[in-house]
Amino acid sequence: MPRISGVNIPDDKRIVIGLTSIYGVGKNSSEKILKSANIEVDTRAKDLSEQEINTLRGILEKSYKIEGDLRQETLLNIKRLKEIASYRGSRHVKNLPCHGQRTKTNSRTVRGNVRRTAGSGRKPSSQKT
Repeated sequence: MPRISGVNIPDDKRIVIGLTSIYGVGKNSSEKILKSANIEVDTRAKDLSEQEINTLRGILEKSYKIEGDLRQETLLNIKRLKEIASYRGSRHVKNLPCHGQRTKTNSRTVRGNVRRTAGSGRKPSSQKT
């Protein structure tokens, strides 16, 4: 099982899909990485040689911000928005969507799955009260 930047890449998956298990690497960037490393997209992760794994590791560390660094940067960006008291920062503080989605009917999971419809809290009529 290849290990790149602290993440185990699944053996049985194609390497183009396996690289997406790394935080910050999507399918498009995974294809670009493999193209620059001259590795076939259809190869399985278990079939990679040590040299190919090292080239992938080098490309990822050199030209991409992934895993811990990326998580830290996003947290700092959100913290900055909260500190300057912007609208988006206030939405992050309240745990509400901050990209303009509607919240009257959607975003139930964000609001704690609150259902405020008539009869949602009623007991069945056959049950004693």
